[in-house]
Amino acid sequence: MTGGSVSRRTRILTTVATVLVIVVGAIVLAAARGDDRAATSPDPGGEPAQVVRPDSHRLTDPAGARVTFVEFLDFECEACRAAYPAVEQLRADYGDRVSFVVRYFPVPGHFNAERAARAVEAAAAQGRFEQMYQRMYETQAAWGEKRVPQDAVFRGFAVDLGLDMAAFDAAYDSPATAARIIADFDEGLALGVDGTPTFFVDGVRINPRTYDDLVAALDTALGEN
Repeated sequence: MTGGSVSRRTRILTTVATVLVIVVGAIVLAAARGDDRAATSPDPGGEPAQVVRPDSHRLTDPAGARVTFVEFLDFECEACRAAYPAVEQLRADYGDRVSFVVRYFPVPGHFNAERAARAVEAAAAQGRFEQMYQRMYETQAAWGEKRVPQDAVFRGFAVDLGLDMAAFDAAYDSPATAARIIADFDEGLALGVDGTPTFFVDGVRINPRTYDDLVAALDTALGEN
């Protein structure tokens, strides 16, 4: 590795470490305000909750993945946006060994969170989950915390991605799409998720305070500590 690449990696990790500190603060603040906390309780009946399901969306899913990293997220959540670079860095470093899974958890206090999740799910139906997931976080500052529907903004993202718009519109408005998001949310509640972002490694919830905590959790699960 060259000196330049070492310097670049150091800058990236420093930035990501700073981001995780911001995430912790944002989560604490959100918990105090109640903005990012679920407003309902899970139904104790039915089948046991699962951290990952066969149809859960995977950002990376390498053959023979040894560890599964799961994030319950809300696209309008500022703490999730702050964590996004950290997760992207983890994917870059561990994507050949770890399956990175995303599950929806649009909290009730965020006006457009459920709409954003529907847009991502509608894009996923055309094989563009990752691209729409990234677009949501890259643009959150422009559409987040609005108290009016951002449907036209999300539809514009679909146009930019070159999606079949008739199919996108149908999926965006489909009860099946909404049901998929609600199912993730309800299962998160049953698993004890009460804010976003919430992370699990191999089915165990972790509470990282720094980027190094995330790295340590993955290294331990991989047996690399």
